[in-house]
Amino acid sequence: MTQPSHAYEEISFQQFILFIKSHNKQIEKNINIYLNLEPLILENERKMIQTLLESFLLFLSAPNIEDINETYDKYLETWLQSHLPILNVNHFSMFRLIFEKSIVTLMANLKHAHTISILMFLLSIFSHLIHSYNKWMYVEPMQLSKTHEENVELKRLQLLNQLDELLINSSGIKDFAFILKKCEEFFHYKRCVFYAYIPWSNQFYGTIGLELPKVQSMRGQLSLKQSFVFNSKKPVFLKNPHLYIKKEHITLFNLSSVIFVPIVHDQQVFGWLTFDQLGEEFDYSIDELTLLEQVGKRLGLYLSRKDDEVSIGTDIQLTERESMILNLLAEGYNNKKMAELLQLSEHTIRDYVSSLMTKFKAKNRTQVVVYGFRLGLLK
Repeated sequence: MTQPSHAYEEISFQQFILFIKSHNKQIEKNINIYLNLEPLILENERKMIQTLLESFLLFLSAPNIEDINETYDKYLETWLQSHLPILNVNHFSMFRLIFEKSIVTLMANLKHAHTISILMFLLSIFSHLIHSYNKWMYVEPMQLSKTHEENVELKRLQLLNQLDELLINSSGIKDFAFILKKCEEFFHYKRCVFYAYIPWSNQFYGTIGLELPKVQSMRGQLSLKQSFVFNSKKPVFLKNPHLYIKKEHITLFNLSSVIFVPIVHDQQVFGWLTFDQLGEEFDYSIDELTLLEQVGKRLGLYLSRKDDEVSIGTDIQLTERESMILNLLAEGYNNKKMAELLQLSEHTIRDYVSSLMTKFKAKNRTQVVVYGFRLGLLK
């Protein structure tokens, strides 16, 4: 009777994560080498596949071992769902090929005692990812009639027409809170919040939404892991957001499943809308994300045309001192630091900031900086 010739000891998810964290730098180097040498990757796809690879490696390297208290299938599901909008079959295949080759090369050089165990665990991870990807992208093949498909498309167009009419009859940022409230109604979500984005500092801040004091307390800088996900300019669904959102923020807003929709126009990200059901978990369809992507683009166009009546063509003249203050505001200086640098009193600095707010018709310092970039006064 033949005996298994390659018996191996199974490892846990925590052990696999520890291995990845321990060899993160070399895995990253291998990924970069294979990514640039792979002849089957088209140049216009290379950046997207690189984003997937870097995001996945960071995702596996980021958690504290003690915090991993769930099976890897649920853990991986979170990463996959957050990247579905930017995945296609070719991206997924190349992403898998390069990641596997990078790990295999590492193992060959290390002559690791648990080589087979680690490689088998890696295969099980990708087996799960493939299964989940197919589940999400190719939902059960229902025999939909042509009439049914036409009705779905008609409903989508009707919703977008409703939004278009609302935007046509609205005036700038002052109507944005009402627009978001109507979006909750149109798309059947219980809460919609707007987070503005400052690209030059990679910062976000809560602006509009239910329970405004809580919303406006939300501000900070996107982490590297968050940037990989949210800067894709595609809607992102997080069934379980704890790997991307701080625990205190999840508790504060009673968050469960949530969708992030980028507000984009001409490659500029104004911020994100979040849609959720006030703590209730939910799923989504690809059609729903496609619809919400169109919503984000329409709102981006709206904000680019109507922004508190400040026009791109406005001829605003700044004094040399005002220009200095504007640049320091953009770099995040507070009044005290600006006063020390320019050898002025804090009272004088406040006067200059107030003057800039008046010229830009801005409500706060952040809007001053935003308008400065849009008007070409900041580079």
